[in-house]
Amino acid sequence: MLSLKLAWRNLFRNTRRTLLTCMLITSSLVVIILVDGIMLGMIDVMVGGITKTLEGEAQVNQKGFRENFEPELFLNDPDAITAALAADERVSGHAPRVIIGGMIASPYNTTGGLIYGVDATSELGVSRLQEATIEGEYLTGAKREILLGKLMGELLEVSLGDRIIITAAQVDTAEITQELFRVTGFFEFGPEEMDQTLAFINLSAAQPLLGMDGHVHQIAVQFVDPEDAKNKALPTLTRLNQGNVEALGWLDLQPSIGGMIEMSSYASAIVGAVLFILTSLGVINSMFMSIYERIYEFGVAKAIGTTPRQIIALVLFEAFFLALMACAFGVLLGYLASSYFESNGIPMGRMEMSGVLLDGNMHTEVRAYQFVAFPIYVTLLTVAAAIYPAVFASRIVPSQALQRAL
Repeated sequence: MLSLKLAWRNLFRNTRRTLLTCMLITSSLVVIILVDGIMLGMIDVMVGGITKTLEGEAQVNQKGFRENFEPELFLNDPDAITAALAADERVSGHAPRVIIGGMIASPYNTTGGLIYGVDATSELGVSRLQEATIEGEYLTGAKREILLGKLMGELLEVSLGDRIIITAAQVDTAEITQELFRVTGFFEFGPEEMDQTLAFINLSAAQPLLGMDGHVHQIAVQFVDPEDAKNKALPTLTRLNQGNVEALGWLDLQPSIGGMIEMSSYASAIVGAVLFILTSLGVINSMFMSIYERIYEFGVAKAIGTTPRQIIALVLFEAFFLALMACAFGVLLGYLASSYFESNGIPMGRMEMSGVLLDGNMHTEVRAYQFVAFPIYVTLLTVAAAIYPAVFASRIVPSQALQRAL
């Protein structure tokens, strides 16, 4: 108890130095909390850009279909797959799709692209196509309605109600077929590649166009718990992986994004390590200055029988109290700053990475562990940084300390 009292009093013998060191530790903790929140927010945007835009959290395709979108590689028994997904409690939504590569022509221009045949109702549970519809109306199920990307509409020079002709090859006969549609809406997902090359029609119109007789190319899946999509051993997926059918989560569908997420985790660790090193150097410097100011006192304490272990404990208690004060302010300021940016976001501008659009503000994420684990790490590292000065103080020779003081 005496060591605790002395350690607490010694902190305020030089209040300015203590406050400066406390500010250094506090600012490091706040930065670490903010960096972690930003990384979590960025990961959430990147994953959401994949799983909530169009891809879904998992997909069921025939093997090899995603490589070139060959129309002949369709699912032979989609009803059995959809029945299994409907009965699975882990699945919150699933949507069958037909994907056609063809020519899209207007009276003014022609372009190539992918035409998705979708079930308008099922699609609501796996993608944000309805939310992305910025002009006109979402699909209602009518035979000849079509949604175009905003950039595709500008390229084709069409507006709502204009005619569109889709030209594609039928699956069974390879004969060229054409169908007339009318523009009922325009969508904007964000990435130029999607807005310029995608169009959506109803599934009931796409299947006859390709002569697929009830078959589909793809079934997009959304889970109740998004973490299930990362589990390669999930029964929902493993049961469907039979024969030529493959069911994959988004990490397998987009390995490049998984690599970027892993790199962002390393980036957080590197930033934290650099800050901890700089903070440790500041703590070591502050503790040595405090020891040199009190070298006469340490000499007297050693002379009257104070053990090296007691001196080490005294210095370490000082560092511990310093860390506690700094972490208390750091947690408060970190929570206020992180909560503010969670609500208002950090201005990031508009940029696109691997097909994921980062548009506008980057919102941080506030997690409980940031205010528990990080302060503990900072406290432990502050105490660890004080070990060397403490050992130095414990080895002070009384006769030399008294002579130096004189």
